[in-house]
Amino acid sequence: MGVSLKLNAGWTRPVPSVLAIGAGLLSIYLLARSLASLPIGTAYAIWTGIGTIGLVVIGMVCFHEGTGWMRLFFLGLALVGIIGLRFSEVPG
Repeated sequence: MGVSLKLNAGWTRPVPSVLAIGAGLLSIYLLARSLASLPIGTAYAIWTGIGTIGLVVIGMVCFHEGTGWMRLFFLGLALVGIIGLRFSEVPG
């Protein structure tokens, strides 16, 4: 969704705009599905974390944004946090 938002030029380009809307709807649908097996706080934290990491990585690859060691280190910490949240859930 983030790439489409960057490319849609303020919602004036139809294809990236439609892709952004579709990606947003798909993302919310997948969040809703995850609530069947995860508590809402955990699901939301994982959802936002995956989106954040994904967009930062896409920015690095597609838009040549910075890839310094500190940025990569903290992305790694975010990923560890997401994995930790997912697997620390007590079945209920």
